[in-house]
Amino acid sequence: MSDVVELGVSLLATLDDDELPLAEAVNRLEAVTNNPHTTRSILDTAEKRGIIEREDGRVRVRSGGFVRFERDVVTREGEFTCRRCGAALTTGHFVELDAGELGPFGSSCIRKVIGRR
Repeated sequence: MSDVVELGVSLLATLDDDELPLAEAVNRLEAVTNNPHTTRSILDTAEKRGIIEREDGRVRVRSGGFVRFERDVVTREGEFTCRRCGAALTTGHFVELDAGELGPFGSSCIRKVIGRR
């Protein structure tokens, strides 16, 4: 299994939302990949592992875990490009997931990726 798929599955397992539209789940997975085939592999793998359920265009998260900023998000100073929006960053936010590190993201994009408003 590819590292990208594992990162995506780990991201789905940590979403704050109990349920969200499939389009929103796919939007969040764009932080991992823009490849539709890989996105489908992520969703299929997460469903097979019991992390999510898909029905009627909705995704239910069954894992019960979530990202805590104090514990799971680290910041680093440097020259980065946000993985989600492409903006230039001097402070990058990185999510520490079971499958590895995901980022960098800007301060507003990190909240969108993990489902905080």
